[in-house]
Order: sequence, then C-alpha cells, then structure tokens
Amino acid sequence: MTEILRQQRIASWLGVGLLLASVALLVLGVLVGSTGLESVFNAWSDPVALQIVWDIRLPRTLGAWAAGALLGLAGAVAQGLFRNPLADPYLLGSASGASLGVALALVFFGVSPFATQWLVRLGLTGAAFAGAVGAVLLTLVLAQGVQHTLRLLLAGVIVGVVLGALASLTMLMVPEVMQAMQAFMLGSTGYVGWTACAVMAVVWLVCMVVAWMLSHVLDGLSLGEATAASLGLPLPQLRAALVAVLALATGTAVAQTGLIAFVGLAAPHLVRSVTKTTHGRLILLSSLMGGALLMAADMLARGLMAPQELPVGVLTAVLGGGYLLWLMHRNTRASSRGGL
Repeated sequence: MTEILRQQRIASWLGVGLLLASVALLVLGVLVGSTGLESVFNAWSDPVALQIVWDIRLPRTLGAWAAGALLGLAGAVAQGLFRNPLADPYLLGSASGASLGVALALVFFGVSPFATQWLVRLGLTGAAFAGAVGAVLLTLVLAQGVQHTLRLLLAGVIVGVVLGALASLTMLMVPEVMQAMQAFMLGSTGYVGWTACAVMAVVWLVCMVVAWMLSHVLDGLSLGEATAASLGLPLPQLRAALVAVLALATGTAVAQTGLIAFVGLAAPHLVRSVTKTTHGRLILLSSLMGGALLMAADMLARGLMAPQELPVGVLTAVLGGGYLLWLMHRNTRASSRGGL
C-alpha cells in the first residue's frame, strides 16, 4: 500500500510538472520565430507584428500541443490494447491511409499544402482524415473484427504496407504532387490555425473522456485476455470502442499536422520510466507528455536554423529514435549486469 501511494504521488507531481512545462513552452513558442522577439515587443503598436503573434505563432504552438496530446493519448491506448510497448498510433495503417488520401486529393483536385484558402486546407485535411479512418476500417474488415488482437495487429501492418505503396505509386505516376506531398510526409505545424486548434481540442476532450472511462479494460488486458474475460468484461465491444478512440485521435492529429513520428511511441515510455501507474493515469500523463514533447520539438524546429525551419516530423524522428536507442542500450547493459 505504501508503494502504491508513493507511485500515485509521483504521478501527481509528474502531471503538475508537465502542465507547468507546457505553459513555459507556450510562452517560449510565442517568442520564437523568423522575426525573433521584435514581433512580440511591437505587437501592441504594429498590426503586422500582432498578426504574426496572434494568428501564426500562438495557434501554431497550441496546435503543436494539441496534436502531441492526441498522439500521446493514442500511443498509450495502442500499447495497452496490443499489450506491446512498441505499438504506436499508426499501427492500424492510419498513417499510410492518410498519405494516400492526401496524394489522391492532390492528383484529382490539384491543390497544394502551401495554399492558404480555408476551403483548400479543409479539402486536404478531410482527405487525410478520411484516408486514415478508411485504413482503420479496412484493417478491421481484414481482421474480421477486434476479437483477435494478433490478427488485428497483422492486418494493420499489411494495410499500412499496401496503402503506403499505393501512395508512393501515385506520386511516381504524377510527379507534380511529389513536392507538395513533402510537407505532409515530413510533418509540419506551420499550417495550424485557430480552427484546427479548436477541432483538435474538442476531439482530444472526447477521446480523453472515453479512454478514461475504458481504462479499466486496458488494466484487465494487461493481466491477459483470459483474466480480463473472467472479470466479466465484454471485450469485443470495449475493444472496438478503444480502436475507435485510437483511430479518431490519430486521424485528427495526422489530418492537421501530417506524419509526425515517435511522439506517440515515446510519450508512454517516458511516463513509465518515471512512475508505474494504472492506465487511467497513464493515458492522461502520456497525453500531457506528448503535448509537451511536440511543443518543444516545434520550438526547436523553428529556432535551430532560423530564419529557415526544420520539418518537425524529422526532428521528432531523430530525437525519438535516439531516445529509444539509448533506452535499448541501457536495458541491454542492465540485463548483462544482472546475468553477471
């Protein structure tokens, strides 16, 4: 009992720390940009500077947090649902489906991710979301439902490979869309506005409430499917609800920011490296961790090579991959010492 209370206190302090870190990163994110601090200092006297801060930097920074929070939440749900610490939000083929959706939209409608018209942006966002959700539905059809976790996992891998190949084939057949697809494939928060922030915030709230209510299912699954079934849990229906949460959170984030790697995979790992807790707290903390991670990565992407900007998806892949390699190396050394 004492250990449980200690872990609960650690989880509470971690949550407070992540909230404070997010607020600090929000302030820093407003300060960082191609025009530096000049826009912030002149915001109240210069309409152009005010527009830069209010319409570009602030929604972009908040949008980075919202997208990261959605990916962190989806990562915690995926790892609990598949009982695999290497599961990530894109495991059901949503990333490849979103890529194919955007590629087809570019081919048939000739729009560009760099366009600023809200109708064009809505078209690409809708295509990415439809592609992501369609990929998940195709995975469910191939897996014949959600009754068998292993079959669902294999179907997701197959759908991801096939749809990814179709997206690549589309770009090869119509090379004109290849450059336009680059921003989506590399991931970027540069096109996030207030509308996108509002959409992601609403979806995050809905997904968080549902995932929190179903967290006991993930706790039961962590003990094994037989144990979870013996507790009287209607696993097929509850697993389908969790897959819906996973698809909605991932599809919304991908539709607004493109493919951003490793945030959903690394966020739950970082939380578990600090505290061991139930899935209810793990989902919330992973979401807060994902938001802080992507907000920090977005700030670095803007500031490292200013006034040029790095794709935030590339930066998260490098940093996230480096962290996982270090974690694997540390666990290997710990195992070797234990063997000695």
